[in-house]
Amino acid sequence: MEEIIIRQFTPEYKDEVINLILNIQQNEFNIPIRKEDQKDLSDIPNFYQTGDGNFWIAFYGNMVVGTVGLADIGNKQAALRKMFVKENYRGKRFNIAKNLLFELFEWVAQNGIKEIYLGTTEKFLAAHRFYEKNGFVQIAKDNLPSSFPIMKVDSRFYRYIL
Repeated sequence: MEEIIIRQFTPEYKDEVINLILNIQQNEFNIPIRKEDQKDLSDIPNFYQTGDGNFWIAFYGNMVVGTVGLADIGNKQAALRKMFVKENYRGKRFNIAKNLLFELFEWVAQNGIKEIYLGTTEKFLAAHRFYEKNGFVQIAKDNLPSSFPIMKVDSRFYRYIL
């Protein structure tokens, strides 16, 4: 079995990252969102890899099988975004989501981030369980920092305090 490798995003993987995310959103979960609705995907380095933010890719061999982004939203707060894992690579067999999250947690600890926020859709039930199991607490939209970038499909919100 190939090993799962997690690396920071580099531009040569842009198309593979976009295809992975759009396929999950549109085809698996029937979410009516397009690439054009997600400006962050067109410029990952300037959206995520600035300040205390970053973006990671999980690889199985040479194939992109997972992603997670962390956007610096100021005040030692960050937004977790674009946590996606290819369907056949989810679960305990590969632990990709968990490894991506731990990579992100290590980064925030090294960079002094105090709070992580995220928004998701009601359709991602397994993601809700995953976040809650890993210490995220559901919050009301009104409790988000004003700098949090809300996506039009976001309807459920979480916070993690370090």
